[in-house]
Amino acid sequence: MGDFEEQKTAIEREYPGWLVWRSDAGRWYATRSGDLTDAQLQAGYAMTVAADDSAGLRALLADQARRGGGDP
Repeated sequence: MGDFEEQKTAIEREYPGWLVWRSDAGRWYATRSGDLTDAQLQAGYAMTVAADDSAGLRALLADQARRGGGDP
């Protein structure tokens, strides 16, 4: 699915409130652009998620959205 910038833009549109980047080693990350409360953290919401590829990152972000943690 296209180059990194295209995939990054698509993921950030699909999951607003997350900033996506890729490490030098090629691992994909997304970090929330806002803060979480202690209660949200205890409920399993993550500030940052990491995966080996864009599909894995999307799966992790979908899980966060199912928890109700799409936007802090």
